[in-house]
Amino acid sequence: MTTTTCEHVAELGPEPAPSTTEGCEDCLASGGRWVHLRLCLDCGKVACCDSSPAKHASKHAAAESHPVIRSFEPGETWRWCFVDNTLV
Repeated sequence: MTTTTCEHVAELGPEPAPSTTEGCEDCLASGGRWVHLRLCLDCGKVACCDSSPAKHASKHAAAESHPVIRSFEPGETWRWCFVDNTLV
């Protein structure tokens, strides 16, 4: 796995508190299901990954211009920048 730095990571502040620890915020509200969870590093929204039916993390990143997420799965710490399409 190759990682790179991007300007978006450099602009991040302290990691925000997660909006929920129960699952994808939007799936919980709509009765949907998720595969894996992601945490928005701008606002703390917990959303589902692109393998999930609704792809809420990608939709949130596009709608809110919040480019960087991290895995919200136990034991995983990787981060992804949607703008640069890369692990950071």
